[in-house]
Amino acid sequence: MANLTLVQAINLALVQEMEKDDRVIILGEDVGLNGGVFRVTEGLHKRFGGDRVVDSPLAESGIIGTSVGLAMAGLRPVPEIQFEGFLGPAYDQICTHAARMRTRTRGALTVPMTIRVPVGGGIHAPELHSDSPESIYTHTPGLKVVMPASPYDAKGLLISAIRDPDPVIYFEPKRIYRAFREEVPEDEYTIPIGKARVVAEGEEMTVISWGASVVQCMSAIEKSDRSIELIDLRTISPIDMETIETSVKKTGRVVIVHEAPKTCGVGAELSARIMEHCFLYLEAPVQRVTGFDTIMPYYKLELEYLPDTERISKAIDEVAVY
Repeated sequence: MANLTLVQAINLALVQEMEKDDRVIILGEDVGLNGGVFRVTEGLHKRFGGDRVVDSPLAESGIIGTSVGLAMAGLRPVPEIQFEGFLGPAYDQICTHAARMRTRTRGALTVPMTIRVPVGGGIHAPELHSDSPESIYTHTPGLKVVMPASPYDAKGLLISAIRDPDPVIYFEPKRIYRAFREEVPEDEYTIPIGKARVVAEGEEMTVISWGASVVQCMSAIEKSDRSIELIDLRTISPIDMETIETSVKKTGRVVIVHEAPKTCGVGAELSARIMEHCFLYLEAPVQRVTGFDTIMPYYKLELEYLPDTERISKAIDEVAVY
């Protein structure tokens, strides 16, 4: 076992998959010589060379469009988009081509591509560097969307994503890149895409979250004297409703926490599904603790925007006494 940060766990997954499969290549802005803006790909250029770790021009549409072609031709590209706000120029390639290719060709061609994207706020970055756009891509059929909340999950989910025959968007919550360490097996292992994780078991309430917000949820639960079950979604699409339904039918009360704005966020979809599947078991309305329906503010107010322990604790208490 190695005691790794999330960044180190991702780097280890990339190293092991590149050693195992010479079809795996990395491309993106500054991923080679500089090792990426967050140093996630540090050392890979020296280890595997410029043919497999490719520094690209500053052109997100070109990065993803090239990766779609490489994947269709039999490679397994892992393109990086430096920040989630720069996914916009690549939207057409992701949603019009990568997500639809299997259907368009009636299964003759697939796009085994993993798009790595740092996501979320909390690091005091400038505009277009701190958003949480997961619901946009969750709404797009043909894409799988993953967001780990721990180093152990980061490695196992990334290996699964790279080996998947279809396109996966792999969101990396940058606020917890180096926030804590966790024991991570040095041998390769996978975590199934589409399977949530029960972080803590409880009887009185279910809290559902993903990404960096899981850490804030853990802090709120530790301060509560209630028996609370915490579910880390891990995979945002497809959603593991079996795990959620089992928990909600046991507890009868639900709080959902995410950084993205409330309106049409993934929390809204979860709320609807819980109502459809668990209505007769609910003891209180599902409550959401989210970012606000505004543009992410500049760093002076950034932490006021993000769900924190205080807001989560307040929601837990309100749902508990409803």
